[in-house]
Amino acid sequence: QVQLVESGGGWVHPGGSLSLSCTASGSRFVIYAMGWFRQAPGKEREFVAAINWSGRSTRHADSVKGRFTISRDGAKNTVYLQLYSLKPEDTAVYYCAAAKILAATMNEYDTWGQGTQVTVSS
Repeated sequence: QVQLVESGGGWVHPGGSLSLSCTASGSRFVIYAMGWFRQAPGKEREFVAAINWSGRSTRHADSVKGRFTISRDGAKNTVYLQLYSLKPEDTAVYYCAAAKILAATMNEYDTWGQGTQVTVSS
């Protein structure tokens, strides 16, 4: 089984940047794809980005495309999310999750991290 742990969240001014990471660990596991989701208070969880483990295919939500970039380091079992030009509406808890395929829907993901808080405000 696999466990996922996110880190790198924090507070930044609008227009600032952050880099999030998610590291997978466990006794034995195989990751085919990993995604990032976010959930703001009172809002439903939404898709942010996903990547297959080869790193050759990525997918980004329209709301973040051009500002956020997903990447991975296979040797470290780690996926990253680089956030640029942050807006107050980006404020949310960001979760990483593992899946069997690259997907934008939550039901395709079977393992989730605990989340890391990103706050964007003046």
